[in-house]
Amino acid sequence: MYGRQLIDGIRFRVRTGVPWRDVPVEYGPWSRVYDLFRWWQRILTQLRSLADARGAIVRDLSVDSTVCRAHQHAAGARKQSDLQKEPPGGIFTEPRDHGLGRSRGGFTTKLHLAVEQGQKPMSIVVTAGQRGDSPEFETVLKKVRVPCLGPGRPRVRPDRVRADKAYASRKNRAYLRRRGIRCTIPDKADHAHNREERGSRGGRPPEFNAEDYKARHVGECGITRLKRNRPVATRYDKLAGRYEDTVLVTAINEWL
Repeated sequence: MYGRQLIDGIRFRVRTGVPWRDVPVEYGPWSRVYDLFRWWQRILTQLRSLADARGAIVRDLSVDSTVCRAHQHAAGARKQSDLQKEPPGGIFTEPRDHGLGRSRGGFTTKLHLAVEQGQKPMSIVVTAGQRGDSPEFETVLKKVRVPCLGPGRPRVRPDRVRADKAYASRKNRAYLRRRGIRCTIPDKADHAHNREERGSRGGRPPEFNAEDYKARHVGECGITRLKRNRPVATRYDKLAGRYEDTVLVTAINEWL
């Protein structure tokens, strides 16, 4: 029963965004709740494997990003980010800027996600708010990994990727071709104009199916479902690793 109380304490904090020290005592000592939180996000991998075994995951992904405001309490982390790894050794190395920066929205952080057709996240990348979308495209797709329950390699390659014009770079399209992944990404107006000016030397326009592109909305829907939780919509965590953990635990609630 005590373990269940700690898990409920994690879900309470992820839903409400209260400081860890203010987690109600009914869930146990706040320090125990926080310690379990640092490891509990590993459950997400197992949940994806179970869903994949049931055939519940459609192997079409939508890649998108969203900017989240950072609370003033998110500032002030120590600058020696290389000393802030998860013990022992950790699976997440803290970035030097802690995933915080200045954008048009002010003091912000940015979430880059790959979302499957059920509006559930398959991979998450945290960067500073001013970072562009296109440079993180490969990073987001490389983090997609669904281990098999039995023998066999993990599934790391989707059948199709949908994204908006922000990801319509030659580098991203070349990356998808190398991996044999089909894509539905609209061409930018300036790309089309430059190609027309070059005539036959401009090459053929990339294939684009407007009807298939309508399914891209699941990425935005998946982001909306995550941001219903206060500590995701507004970042309170000083460390990018802890904020990513918060998003991952929120994703677990979506997969349960």
